[in-house]
Amino acid sequence: MPTRPLASLSPVSPHNVMAWVLHLGGIGLIPLGLLDNSVVPLPGSMDVATILLAARDKQLWFYYAAMATLGSVIGGYVTYRIARKGGEEALRKRFSKRKVQKVLKTFERWGFLAIVVPAMLPPPLPIVPFLIAAGAMQYSRTKFLTALTIGRLIRYTIFAFLGATYGREIISLFTRHGYAVLFVALGASVAAVIIVLLVRKYRK
Repeated sequence: MPTRPLASLSPVSPHNVMAWVLHLGGIGLIPLGLLDNSVVPLPGSMDVATILLAARDKQLWFYYAAMATLGSVIGGYVTYRIARKGGEEALRKRFSKRKVQKVLKTFERWGFLAIVVPAMLPPPLPIVPFLIAAGAMQYSRTKFLTALTIGRLIRYTIFAFLGATYGREIISLFTRHGYAVLFVALGASVAAVIIVLLVRKYRK
């Protein structure tokens, strides 16, 4: 009786997860969002999946942006709810004391923007600590969901639009240069949004 290769017995790889998501289409972005916004995230997975799906079905690019946003918001809310029940202790168990103090200080100062900005920016800026901080500090559920939705919608709309517009070109650039090109494109796109939000914050 033939034995199965060791590779087939190993845990599910990011490559297999991506293939599964692409097979499911937009619906697959919801469970991926749950994973990507958990305490064991898959950095960049939602970005890549959104780009590839939009490049494959260009007319549905905004649908994929919306589904990526929905999946990410659901995943973020689950993490928020868990942290809300655990209080600050949930944050301290997951991160170092220095990290906790930094996150709490940032959140206390910026509040709404402390969720919007990390939600817009791709890795290596982590959003999970801010999701946990929002829950641990009993931040308003409505404000939390609004901020997370705004940030994620901006992010995935940009990625889906780039995938639909440039298609093969952007996939080729990603293959050759990794996230560098995407980070620059996204950073330039959201810079103006961040500035506007900061100006409004200071005026208030």
